[in-house]
Amino acid sequence: MEKWSVSTTTLAASTAVMGWLLLVVMGGPVLHKVGGSRGWIDHDVNYTEWSSQQHVYVGDWLLFMFDKRYFNVLEVNKTSYEKCEERDFMKNVTRGGRDVVQLTEAKTYYFLSAGGYCFHGMKVAVNVQQHQQPAEPSPAPAPAPSSAAVSPAFWPSIVTGVWIMVAHVKLVLMG
Repeated sequence: MEKWSVSTTTLAASTAVMGWLLLVVMGGPVLHKVGGSRGWIDHDVNYTEWSSQQHVYVGDWLLFMFDKRYFNVLEVNKTSYEKCEERDFMKNVTRGGRDVVQLTEAKTYYFLSAGGYCFHGMKVAVNVQQHQQPAEPSPAPAPAPSSAAVSPAFWPSIVTGVWIMVAHVKLVLMG
C-alpha cells in the first residue's frame, strides 16, 4: 500500500483555495466591474443599463478601471448626479485607475466622471440592497418521514460544495 505525504504548505494552500471556493459557492462579497468588460473608459457604454442588470448587495465592491489621465470617479449625491455637477462631490474615488469602492449601506450610490464626461453618459447610479435573510420559519408540525430534509433550492449549493471537497481531496492526495 502506498503512503501519501503532503507538505504543510500544500495543505495550507489547498485549504485556503477550498475555503475561498466555498465562500464563492455559498455567497460572499462580489466585485462588480463597472461597465463590464469595457470598464469606466468609454462614454459609449450605457452605464444605466449596466447597473440595472446587476444584483448588488451590502458588502459588495465596485471596480472602476480607467485611464486616470482622462477620467476620474467622484461619488456625488442624487442632485449632482442628475445635473452632472462635479463640484461639492462627496468623495473622490480616483487613486490609480483601478479603484475599488466597498458598498457599506443599502442605498443608491451615485458616481460620475468630471471634465464634461458625465454629460456624455459617464455616470452610474448603483442600487445596493440588503441581503435577504431567510424568513423565520413559523412553527409547523414535524415533517413526515418521506419529506425532504433540505430545501430543493439548496441542492445545487450542496452538490457544488461536495464536488469542491472531492476535487480538493484529489489534489491533496495527488500532491
